[in-house]
Amino acid sequence: MIQIDRETFQVMLHQIMERFDRIDRTLERMNKLKECLEGDTLLDNYDLCQLLGVTKRTLARYRQKRYVTYYMIDGRTYYKASEVEAFLNQKGKVLPAKLKKRMDVQLKND
Repeated sequence: MIQIDRETFQVMLHQIMERFDRIDRTLERMNKLKECLEGDTLLDNYDLCQLLGVTKRTLARYRQKRYVTYYMIDGRTYYKASEVEAFLNQKGKVLPAKLKKRMDVQLKND
């Protein structure tokens, strides 16, 4: 069993708490970004890949061919849910009800 003195323990605990605070701030910032851009829900690459059932590479091709509009924020790629819905409508598919419901709630709050 390793024994440490009280001062070392307090320093270690302080470092851990600082890291938790940093993670908390990062998550809070990401949630704010993801929740709205001009009042619209944002989807990241993972969300859109899951929604469309495609790989990241296919999504990159869609961006390259300008099938989907995307936004770069802090070096990350995001897509507006309303624009994704338009893309899906063009392809003859519909936006999942869960995401559509989130968009409708945001529109009512604006």
